[in-house]
Amino acid sequence: MARVRMSMAVAVGLVVASLAATAQEPQRLEPRPSGGAMIADALIARPLLAVATLGGTALFVVSLPFSALGGNVDAAAETLVKTPAQATFRRCLGCTSINSRPAER
Repeated sequence: MARVRMSMAVAVGLVVASLAATAQEPQRLEPRPSGGAMIADALIARPLLAVATLGGTALFVVSLPFSALGGNVDAAAETLVKTPAQATFRRCLGCTSINSRPAER
């Protein structure tokens, strides 16, 4: 059970770290995603991002008293909950950035 928790925490940390790194890049329109990218996104990325969203939410709730004392509740919510949730639910299938729509060909 401890190994499962540890591996889940590592997976959540890696996903959140990668999301934070991609959030720093300028937003640009990208070409329409390929079928392979859509399949990989649906079968691998979205489930991992959903787990990251749930794990980030749990970490946010646990760290909320400390964040409130430090005065950075908004920053903690942005990093642990909002960023993974947007990557999970607001991205088009196969896209790598959060755009409302992929570029038309």
